[in-house]
Amino acid sequence: MFFNHYVYKTVLIAVTWQFIVVSGADHLLDGIYCGKENCYEVLEVTRDAVKNEIARNYRRLAKKYHPDLHKGEEAKKEAEEQFKKIATAYEILRDEEERSDYDYMLDNPQEYYAHYYRYYRRRMAPKVDVRIVIAVTITIISLVQYYSAWSKYDTAIKYFMTVPKYRNKALEIAKVEIKDSQSRKGGRKSKTELKEEQDRIIRRVIEENMDIKGAYAKPEITDILWVQLIILPYTIACYIYWYLRWFWKFTIMNQPYGEEEKLYLIRKYMKLGQHQFNALDETEKQEYLEEELWVKENYVVWKEIKDEEAKKALADNNKYKQYRRYIKSHGVGRMTFDDS
Repeated sequence: MFFNHYVYKTVLIAVTWQFIVVSGADHLLDGIYCGKENCYEVLEVTRDAVKNEIARNYRRLAKKYHPDLHKGEEAKKEAEEQFKKIATAYEILRDEEERSDYDYMLDNPQEYYAHYYRYYRRRMAPKVDVRIVIAVTITIISLVQYYSAWSKYDTAIKYFMTVPKYRNKALEIAKVEIKDSQSRKGGRKSKTELKEEQDRIIRRVIEENMDIKGAYAKPEITDILWVQLIILPYTIACYIYWYLRWFWKFTIMNQPYGEEEKLYLIRKYMKLGQHQFNALDETEKQEYLEEELWVKENYVVWKEIKDEEAKKALADNNKYKQYRRYIKSHGVGRMTFDDS
């Protein structure tokens, strides 16, 4: 008797809870997916229906309830409402991920907050493939990077064309070519045209003979971001090989450094980038090698001497002396009427 009463009570609680959950879910899920209607029932299919069956039923029902096939304002309005429901149900059930979310909602109606989140996250998420966005972004960065590099290189060439030292040297090299060009055209060219042609020849000579390094060097296709990403595995492999070679030759075998390794250590101690170090004059690099700056102790002593020389040169500078006197008299960040 007691056992039957206990079973009856348990079943009653379970049924009551299920009724509360389903009723609450039915109320709160209004406005998402197919609202209070079941998407499967709207399309007249079961939950086991495959894509072809869903598509076939959609076409049949869409044709049946298409507003243009109904006469009368009331009939058209009812058909239009049903047509929208059919279209909404089809949009949900034809997408595998959205259908999976919908099925989960049917099986777990109590998780209504999670269902709202999934529904609106999918609706508000961008439709563009993130891979396309990344590819377009990298392409734009690469184009800007390449254009900027060419702009810097062009600025450097134009600057060297105005410096008498380099311009005269280029004129000396291109003298024969300029004379031949002028003699072929005779007097038919104006002074402006002759000047433009001369500048073109000078520019070409400077480009061919001037080894511009650093940030203003002539851009290479391998410098742009797209190519860097493509050859990244090769770059990593080269670095690993270089590191292992260095460790084996100079750490384990204790072999003497070559010139390339010495310059690398000097650049590392100076904290210069590859482009910055390449921009240094060759005679300057040779001086570093002669002073054996690849040895850390030598570099520390050399750096201290250079810092002292820089301080002394700054102290002897007249403008710096005036600045120091001004700061001493007026202080930092103060303004008085005597300043004018």
